[in-house]
Amino acid sequence: MEKVHKIDFILYGDDMQFVEIELDRGESVLAEAGAMMYMDEKIVMETIFGDGSEKNQSKGIMEKLIGAGKRAITGEGIFMTMFSNIKEGKARVAFAAPYPGKIISADLSEFGGKLICQKDAFLCAAKGISIDIHFQKKIGVGFFGGEGFIMQKLEGNGMAFLHAGGTIIKKDLQQGEVLRIDTGCLVAMTSDVDYDVQFAGDIKSGLFGGEGLFLATLKGPGSVWLQSLPFSRMADRVYSAAGGRGNKGETKGINNPLEELSGLANLFGRD
Repeated sequence: MEKVHKIDFILYGDDMQFVEIELDRGESVLAEAGAMMYMDEKIVMETIFGDGSEKNQSKGIMEKLIGAGKRAITGEGIFMTMFSNIKEGKARVAFAAPYPGKIISADLSEFGGKLICQKDAFLCAAKGISIDIHFQKKIGVGFFGGEGFIMQKLEGNGMAFLHAGGTIIKKDLQQGEVLRIDTGCLVAMTSDVDYDVQFAGDIKSGLFGGEGLFLATLKGPGSVWLQSLPFSRMADRVYSAAGGRGNKGETKGINNPLEELSGLANLFGRD
């Protein structure tokens, strides 16, 4: 397995966390574009194609283009940013997530060198960590998995940092133990966890209860990380509270009775 740069870090904050990473000379950390918060003057930035790992560098140009295409299809950028300390002594660089939540620090060597995570959960990682797309192969996941169908695969033996919304909980599943969750609440899991999407079992509850017709099932053994507030759920609530539509950034005033009467008149074709 490729040698991964060893990095030190400190997590700051509670509900709106950021991570500060300390780099010795020659050490580097990789991050998604736009995640950097601040950095010392010793740090240099470099935009790279792929993840900078030996696994990625050994690929031919066509393989790299296919990999970039897969990232583009899933909404991820085809370029990443590498931050390196090029001078003597230690230097620091910090990364923050784009919305409120927690940061998960994971040493991949403790989880068999591989972690599967939601495609928008990755924040940053030590150079040498391989970041690739992971497709769930089960038909049920493909049709009904929502956020869980296309995920990211992190491989290596160093530190990686993930971000998720709300409060994070880690659950260790025993052999054969099953956990049923909303698909959007899954942040990450070890590669030995069996992931599937199944019918909730009650059409009435699925249609009118607000939980949907399908739930994700996670079967042990393995570890899973769950988030209490998926970004998609928060975005839906904001959109609903804003009236569900806007005009050049302005939302409909739902408490204006004249506007409501006007809307009813238009609905029935009257002036």
